[in-house]
Amino acid sequence: MQILWVLMALAMFSVVLLPVFRRRRSGIRLVTPGDPDAADPANYGFLRQEELDIRMPGPDADLLDVLDVVQRTQDYRAASQLLAGTETEGETRWQRVQAFAGAASLELQQRPGGVSETPGGQWLRVWRAEAPKDAGGAAVHAEFLVQQAWRTSTPGSDDFRIIMEEARSACGDAALLSPGDPIPYIIELSVARGLGYSQPEFEKLWLKILDRSPSHMGAHLAALHYWCEKWHGSRETAYAFAEAAAARAPQGSLLAAMPLFAVFEHLPEVNLVRSFYQSEVVTKAVHGALYAAHAARPDDPMLAHVRHLLICFLVRGERWSEAMDQLVRVDGHVGALPWTLSPDPASDYAIYRALAVAGYEANGGSPATLSH
Repeated sequence: MQILWVLMALAMFSVVLLPVFRRRRSGIRLVTPGDPDAADPANYGFLRQEELDIRMPGPDADLLDVLDVVQRTQDYRAASQLLAGTETEGETRWQRVQAFAGAASLELQQRPGGVSETPGGQWLRVWRAEAPKDAGGAAVHAEFLVQQAWRTSTPGSDDFRIIMEEARSACGDAALLSPGDPIPYIIELSVARGLGYSQPEFEKLWLKILDRSPSHMGAHLAALHYWCEKWHGSRETAYAFAEAAAARAPQGSLLAAMPLFAVFEHLPEVNLVRSFYQSEVVTKAVHGALYAAHAARPDDPMLAHVRHLLICFLVRGERWSEAMDQLVRVDGHVGALPWTLSPDPASDYAIYRALAVAGYEANGGSPATLSH
């Protein structure tokens, strides 16, 4: 318990003082607020913490416009049209399904409904009732149930299992409506983790995804969770899965970054040793992710996910210049690992960003020397 209080104190200390560092080649030193030598992230054009968008890892103007319409009017039709026009096999459709489901789930959490109040997310229920054969609506509903299970119930409890069983049935309905679509099966990967599918049962599900979209990064990340030590696999199994995915990744695929996600999933809960982030295992995984980010299409919707995780590891490894190179490419959106694991993703991201700026300037960097 003492170490927990120490860590909490350090976190609060960091939130207050991280923005004020003295820039010296010999290291990073705290200075008083307002000191002219203090590192300031705003000098690099970064957004203020309160302006950071925590909903998404990167920009998707069409999705944000439609979400605004749906939540303002409670009319699902704009969402239906957007998904109908989104490529079935691509990463973008999967992210949009997650976003619509998450929006409905959060609405319901904020407005559970009552005698005189309509519950939040009513537009999704209307969508399913009025357009039962809409494949997009069926997928969003299945993902909504999965998110509800994780958000409102304890894994292993009766409530959790009941919701997950309903989600499994909804995945089957969605798959029937769109036979070539991998998304219903990707959603079921989370069901498999929650319900504890046997490994043969999980592998059968995984083959259905590989048949439809063998290089789907989102699917690989969802499958990685099942193979992790904290769920139904082990560190070795998860590493082997990630490394196999990276080895068979086609040119330009972000699957080459999978080992870094495997390392992240198995980080010690308390690790304050800098040398760990400079170790061979971590360094190799970081280099693979850097290569993947460099080779990927600039418009790959999963690229922001890789860049955000790289920021975490590069800052912890004190690779300031490389961290800044990633920051200038993602700043503004923080809806990705590792920030989304925090109750305040924008705050966590801002702390790492301040550290990167301070470290960069302590080693002679400035806004003028940073390439955009």
